[in-house]
Amino acid sequence: MILLVLGLALFFTVHMLPSFPGAYQRLHERFGEQAFKGGFAILSLVGIVLAVIGMGMAPTIDLWQPGEFTKSIAPGLMLPAFMLLVLAYVPSNVRRYIRHPMLTAVLLWGLAHLLANGDLASMILFGSFAVYSVVAMVSANRRGAKKATDYKSMLWDLVGAGGGIGVYALFVYLHPYLFGVPALLPST
Repeated sequence: MILLVLGLALFFTVHMLPSFPGAYQRLHERFGEQAFKGGFAILSLVGIVLAVIGMGMAPTIDLWQPGEFTKSIAPGLMLPAFMLLVLAYVPSNVRRYIRHPMLTAVLLWGLAHLLANGDLASMILFGSFAVYSVVAMVSANRRGAKKATDYKSMLWDLVGAGGGIGVYALFVYLHPYLFGVPALLPST
């Protein structure tokens, strides 16, 4: 459990830097753009790797037993999460309606997995990402984040949504191989 918490602490510390513009600017100026971005990427990757290893090693300490109903909600939340994630990185119109599509996707991902898992390590992992996404949205809004006003071609909305559906389908297929549990409940 220690590696999980250390990895998350490293990842979120790095990702919360923009919430502290003075420190962010000083580090950026001191190391230069390339070194700063490289350090940010490396520390983020190390944090995620530690969290994944820690999650795999964490003991199963059940806090509650998720029911079939809550487990069945998770896949429904994950589809828009994947769509928003892809739409955040193509020139789509999603930013005209949702200020932070990537962070909203992370929030949906965290909530979906909190509904489907009742153990302590899952609460720490998915709960921390859900909380982080809300804190990051509030922080970005305080720094002046606005919804986009420019119109993009609807083609990009279709490409992004279709890409999100494709990534969702891929993760549903790979989920048991990557994480040891099926993403969808077996039909009865």
